[in-house]
Amino acid sequence: MDRAPGLSVRLKLTLSYAGFLMLTGGLLLAAVWVFLLRYVPWRVYNPPEGAPGSPRAAFTPDRSELLAAFAPKVAGLLVFLLVFGLLGGWVLAGSMLAPLTRIKNATRLAANGSLSHRIQLEGRQDEFRELADAFDAMLARLEAHDAEQQRFAANASHELRTPLAITQTLLDVARHDLSRDTGELVDRLHFINTRAIDLTEALLLLSRANQRSFTREPLDLSLAAEEATETLLPLAEKHGITIETAGDLAPTIGSRALLYQMTSNLVHNAIVHNLPEQGTVWVTTDVHADTVVLTVENTGKKLSAQLVSTYVEPFQRGTERIRADHAGVGLGLAIVKSITEAHDGTLTLAPRAGGGLRVEVRLPATGR
Repeated sequence: MDRAPGLSVRLKLTLSYAGFLMLTGGLLLAAVWVFLLRYVPWRVYNPPEGAPGSPRAAFTPDRSELLAAFAPKVAGLLVFLLVFGLLGGWVLAGSMLAPLTRIKNATRLAANGSLSHRIQLEGRQDEFRELADAFDAMLARLEAHDAEQQRFAANASHELRTPLAITQTLLDVARHDLSRDTGELVDRLHFINTRAIDLTEALLLLSRANQRSFTREPLDLSLAAEEATETLLPLAEKHGITIETAGDLAPTIGSRALLYQMTSNLVHNAIVHNLPEQGTVWVTTDVHADTVVLTVENTGKKLSAQLVSTYVEPFQRGTERIRADHAGVGLGLAIVKSITEAHDGTLTLAPRAGGGLRVEVRLPATGR
């Protein structure tokens, strides 16, 4: 924003300090003068020395003489107060505004892309330290977000490059080997193209959730869970997975499509990361004082807490899956995390004691 040039804050504070000092000194001198006016008459009568019935006369000044003696001293004192106020105010203002100078320099460095710089303002807690600490916390979040975005962009580029490279290889083989079965080639190209489309749609959905560009409306999270379960039930039955659902109405507010996608991703993930046979998935909803809870658990191999903590990172895939054709694109839980955060909720992942994963989503509840 273009602004007209103005006085610096330091100069404004200096003038304020000097003006306040001048005003205080002037009021003090005015009080002294009023006091003198009250007890000193305009004219003083001195009887002749030795007059009968009168004490020895002494020289007593009148108001005009006091004013003549007092005015130059007042003027000199006010000039001294002005100079002292300006110099002292300039030094004090500079000392008080020194933290702002460090914050300003850190802001310029951050604007130029240096997010690793921190102010780290010393001293006891005050308004400037609170501002500096808040700015350092903001820089830390920005740096972490920037690193995450760069990592995500690199992973996305790698994931998108893989199907394109395979497609290019298949096309080169078909062009040089005219006797090759085109049916097999078409099937492989169709599979690879489908995977690329799924990845692109997942990236778009993730971007939409991160930007929070969706319409919110009241809905029941338990209905979204029930709809996702019914949709994925044929897949579960095909591979011998049992899905058990239970819970209460879970009223919340948000995007119906995104919350259905979130629930569908969790249920699909629970089916994919399960036992080869006779596995189970539990989908439950619960209501607390101010939150609704969706819990999805599944049987499976034993997992460590350290490994589970990486599942929400983009393009992180589990090592055990029941089918290669349902492996996904590695964005399922990353999308769940983004949708949950976009709805002001929390996502918690924990390994089950008997093997498998327990995922809990908490969203703000609305009145029933």
